[in-house]
Amino acid sequence: SQGAEPVPLEKPLKVVALLHLRHLTHHSLLSTSKLHHPFRFSPLKSPRFSCSASASTTMAKQVLVPIANGTEPMEAVITIDVIRRSGADVTVASVEKELRVDACHGVKIVADALVADCKNTVFDLIALPGGMPGASNFKDCGALESLVKKQAADGRLYAAVCASPAVALGSWGLLKGLKATCYPSFMEQLQSCATAVESRVQQDGKVVTSRGPGTTMEFAVTLVEQLYGKEKADEVSGPLVMRPNHGDEYTITELNPLEWKCNNVPQVRF
Repeated sequence: SQGAEPVPLEKPLKVVALLHLRHLTHHSLLSTSKLHHPFRFSPLKSPRFSCSASASTTMAKQVLVPIANGTEPMEAVITIDVIRRSGADVTVASVEKELRVDACHGVKIVADALVADCKNTVFDLIALPGGMPGASNFKDCGALESLVKKQAADGRLYAAVCASPAVALGSWGLLKGLKATCYPSFMEQLQSCATAVESRVQQDGKVVTSRGPGTTMEFAVTLVEQLYGKEKADEVSGPLVMRPNHGDEYTITELNPLEWKCNNVPQVRF
């Protein structure tokens, strides 16, 4: 309108910075003071913006992906990325004392929050990436153990890939009587706490497990299907150009032996 003051140059830049808040969780907003960002985010002043953001957040499924020093970065990032493509609100939480963790292969990952800050949040899914010693650091984190045990007790989804099914979930007693899979070198350990299955992705009830970096894409899409249904999983997986299930590589082999006993001589009729 006439007589309006000219808009300062920095305001468009502030709008761009604020758009990045859509990718942050409510946990991360509490923790931004610990991060050194090139931008300083101003409080939201537009009622229309904050109202629409809160509406979309309440509809999204809430997912927790913990990370630790020694986490396998491919398993963490693929799981986070694929699930976020479904529209879910994924909180990345560090089990360490700092938000930034030293993942495997020299990769640094910065979390949204600390696991301890998530204890009062209800999640639709908690998914543990693997890697060593990342899985061991998960096992030793009391706050994470409490979260996942409550998740199981409440009948909500929980999942793990690579070493984490055996090292974390198995050690916490959360795979008893269930079929599960894990990284090949941990299968013997898994047999002591679950029905070990050689499967790229294994689901039993509310638990989904998988084997390693190469199976994480299938693992993450399976989690999307559990959260939103097959139609959404197909919508997410289509653009990823994934291979269809085929061939002997998807054959399931149960490793736990079953002993059959017969007290009488078998009778055969012709």
